[in-house]
Amino acid sequence: MHDISIISMIFSAALALTCLFLILSPLFKWDTYLHLDSKNQDLATTKEALLTTLNEIEFEYKMDKISPADYKHLKKQYETEIATIMKEEEMISGTTDKDLMAEVEKEIEEQMKSYKNKRRDEK
Repeated sequence: MHDISIISMIFSAALALTCLFLILSPLFKWDTYLHLDSKNQDLATTKEALLTTLNEIEFEYKMDKISPADYKHLKKQYETEIATIMKEEEMISGTTDKDLMAEVEKEIEEQMKSYKNKRRDEK
């Protein structure tokens, strides 16, 4: 009988701690610790929404639903916002993109050399 009360106390304590965690967890922003790249994802989502809106504005202009003056104003506004987001994305990714581009260019050069050598051998 003594063993049952110890087991029930351990089970009750575990249940209480689980309930306490579930109640208090929404008060903490765990996603800031788990998602280090969330700002970049937010920028990409915002940029995608702005590009979609820009396409819709262009479609409405072609369908003569908005005036040319409104079209020019809205297009300039959204293009400015998209450019700002692209600059922020570039600042965040910065050196990673440069390294990646250098690596890609190197691979392209190697492929071109091997292609030229293969063509030379065929002749």
